[in-house]
Amino acid sequence: MTAPAASGTAWCGADGAPLRNDTALTLHDGERRWPVVDGIPWLRAGRDAVRERAVAALDAGDAETAAVVLLADADDWWDAPPPPDMQLRAALRATTLRDAVELLGLGRVGTYFLHRWTDPSWLAALALTAAHPPAGRPAVDLACGAGHLLRHLALHGHRDLIGVDVVFAKLWLARRFVLPPGAPVALVCADLTAPWPLPEPARPRHVACHDALYFLDDKAAFVAAARRHAGDGGAVLLGHCHNATHPAGRSGRPLDPDGWRALLPGATAYTEEELTAATAAGRLPTPAGRAALAGTEAVNLALDPAAAVIDSATTRRMRPDPALLGPAPGAALRPNPLLSDGTRRWPQERWAAEYGSRASGYLPERWLDLPVDGAVRRRLLLDLPEAW
Repeated sequence: MTAPAASGTAWCGADGAPLRNDTALTLHDGERRWPVVDGIPWLRAGRDAVRERAVAALDAGDAETAAVVLLADADDWWDAPPPPDMQLRAALRATTLRDAVELLGLGRVGTYFLHRWTDPSWLAALALTAAHPPAGRPAVDLACGAGHLLRHLALHGHRDLIGVDVVFAKLWLARRFVLPPGAPVALVCADLTAPWPLPEPARPRHVACHDALYFLDDKAAFVAAARRHAGDGGAVLLGHCHNATHPAGRSGRPLDPDGWRALLPGATAYTEEELTAATAAGRLPTPAGRAALAGTEAVNLALDPAAAVIDSATTRRMRPDPALLGPAPGAALRPNPLLSDGTRRWPQERWAAEYGSRASGYLPERWLDLPVDGAVRRRLLLDLPEAW
């Protein structure tokens, strides 16, 4: 609870001016003070009561109460009440990701985090990232959740990583259980529908948003901000954008494929199914045309000028990174918990309804003795956090 506020990132206020530390655990924008808990600045707009309660607790030397206040805060889509304070205090002492998501009362979202490494949209995210990698550029993961992609990039040696999410509890899980200890990842809790707390890019960035954009009303404003924060020569990746014309893609506020493509003109497009199949097969994905996109569950887009030229002086071209399809070399692999007794069991009915039919295409019903590479592609073996 005593992690310093400084993360190496100059977070900005709503006016774009850098925030400054007024104490070791609070930031100031000239008018208001903002809490920093476990090294995560909380910069949400329009929640002054939460902000003031957390700052007051920090001023009183009670970092645990400040954490409880922020852990109880949720996004506007969440429909469950926060757990009692005592339960949230118990979550602060959890020793595994499984215990923490239960104590935080995350329900279906907690199940999603625990089994993200198995679901087909995760395989799709890996293929999209491998086809359009950061390539040495700073990477920003918007709506990063519990930091699964940031962990994957960090373990593959990528540096200068930033995760932004509107829910503090998710970022806390990332810091405490998912990210490798000491990983070069800065986390910030902020609304992506308000001015972003990121400084303007000093050099091109890799900006990604997976499995979240379909929730937002003003998608055009979000994409415009992503392009601005990517900078000249930067990349923008939009993953798992629900297709409004597909039966499985109607949750949230989805668009049809033409609507998604209109948000990011010139982007390379992929179907969700092709990206998932590519990772399961250990190969790079093939882009999709309009006909294929019409039938996909979710549209995936990548706009990356550096795919053509990453260095105008040498015309060096960015290349895909197939290594990002799988675990980092030397990763400690463990059996998939969904096959703990040798027989596949989905974690809950809702997960099975959303992911099961497609996941069954690679995760077998019963354990198979396969070479390591095959077991990884079939998701029999996973690179799980140590404290899963």
